[in-house]
Amino acid sequence: MARHGLKIETAAISVRCHRDTCMKTYKGSCHCRAVRFEADIDMSAGTHKCNCSICVKTRHWVVINKPSAFRLLCGETELSDYQFGSKVEHHLFCRHCGVRSFQRVYIEQLGGGRVAVQISALDDVDPKELITAPIRYVDGRNNEWGEVPEETRHL
Repeated sequence: MARHGLKIETAAISVRCHRDTCMKTYKGSCHCRAVRFEADIDMSAGTHKCNCSICVKTRHWVVINKPSAFRLLCGETELSDYQFGSKVEHHLFCRHCGVRSFQRVYIEQLGGGRVAVQISALDDVDPKELITAPIRYVDGRNNEWGEVPEETRHL
């Protein structure tokens, strides 16, 4: 499949490819579906796992997007927010079922505001896409965000 200016749309998916990127629109939600969203994601661009305290406890696996590539369809009022430490991340979760579907973050090194979409909250992702998606590991435990932790097998 050529990746230059190709656009494919069906009732279920929308895929836009240009040069080396191929954005697919995914639908996602919390468990009870009170919070629902759409996100334009290029899985081949990579996903992220971190070893900091909250990421290890919540099995954090995300794709980091620009806010313009994320659309909250419903449930803003159903979200609770947890912050700690430097409070640059809003760890949002459904107040009914407790599922964390996405985070709002501000990371200067990434250009400011971002949305970190939880891979586990995507409703229509094919497991084959996850198997082939690159994973970037970051050492949040030691605040070495540009470094890979010594051990990643448990993440």
